[in-house]
Amino acid sequence: MSRKLRMGMVGGGRGAFIGAVHRMAAALDGEIELVCGAFSSNPEKSRLSGEDLYLDPDRVYGSYQEMIEKEKALPEDVRMDFVSIVTPNHVHFPPSKMALENGFHVVCDKPLCFDMEEAHALKKIVDESGLIFALTHNYTCYPLVKQAKAMVANGDLGKIRKIVVEYPQGWLSTNVEESEQKQASWRTDPARSGVAGSMGDIGTHAENLAEYISGLRIKEMCADLSTFVEGRRLDDDGSVLLRFDNGAKGILYASQISVGEENNLNIRIYGTKAGIEWGQQDPNYLTVRYQDKPMQVIRTGVGDLSEAAQAHTRLPAGHPEGYLEAFAGIYRNFAKHLQARLEGEEVNPVYDFPTVDDGVRGMQFIYKVVESGQSDEKWVSFD
Repeated sequence: MSRKLRMGMVGGGRGAFIGAVHRMAAALDGEIELVCGAFSSNPEKSRLSGEDLYLDPDRVYGSYQEMIEKEKALPEDVRMDFVSIVTPNHVHFPPSKMALENGFHVVCDKPLCFDMEEAHALKKIVDESGLIFALTHNYTCYPLVKQAKAMVANGDLGKIRKIVVEYPQGWLSTNVEESEQKQASWRTDPARSGVAGSMGDIGTHAENLAEYISGLRIKEMCADLSTFVEGRRLDDDGSVLLRFDNGAKGILYASQISVGEENNLNIRIYGTKAGIEWGQQDPNYLTVRYQDKPMQVIRTGVGDLSEAAQAHTRLPAGHPEGYLEAFAGIYRNFAKHLQARLEGEEVNPVYDFPTVDDGVRGMQFIYKVVESGQSDEKWVSFD
């Protein structure tokens, strides 16, 4: 294409964490520019946020409804191409629905929405619109996550038997929401977060990563959820036993009261031939272990890596790539698909991204974990 894709944003104004991450990620590869936004439900805060970002004041809006209506009325060569939604969970569905119904493609933060009813409704809207919808499970775009997925698909590990995935954090180990810490206040509020706390916020990342790398699907689960901080209304810790559709067994642990942990997402997958281990805090290493030969350590950008791993490596070996680069991979891949759509071209399948279907599975995971956690019978069917 001879131009950048034009992005509008809902949410992500002053004081927001994830909005800035989305903007940096979208801009990293030079394919996308932010042209408009409704950055807060408070019109004045939205206006000030637009000033911070040096946007045309006429394209900084007081609500997402106003943004979508006024952008749609602009000439085709001026209006936004897609909407990025970076709000708390309870404000994912309404702007996604309106954007799609008015012809705009969507990138949305995870989880997909607030409840299962919204999830199924949104999938139907996406399917009927034919528009592109991306969900920002950003961990799937690390180069060595792509390498791990390719090795599993290649049969390098043999038949998968065991998957262990964990995402411990410690930042909610005390009642920080009482101090009106913005990120904590909405994540611990069932009216804004939904039916789950830690399992909805980070457990969905673990679930998505396990299914993405392994290519398997969770079939059944048995969950134990806890709320350790007194007065908190949602889970802040949980452990889940998993059964996969090929007979493999798994363990998933998500916690926000594991004192001293940061964002320590880790996954280990064991097959009949080999096992692999990858961790988000040191993402440029993938460890491969064998029963009958020395352990192998694979590095980002070094050696004969898979096509997908090479396609998601931006820098020469030895220059670490991290969270922002992986997040940018979602936007870069989404942009490639949208550019190809506009140009009538095909896209190499290595440039994949999580879709509305992944989002529906994530919501189903949340609800089934809560169901199992509250049930005396424990084992529940995923579907």
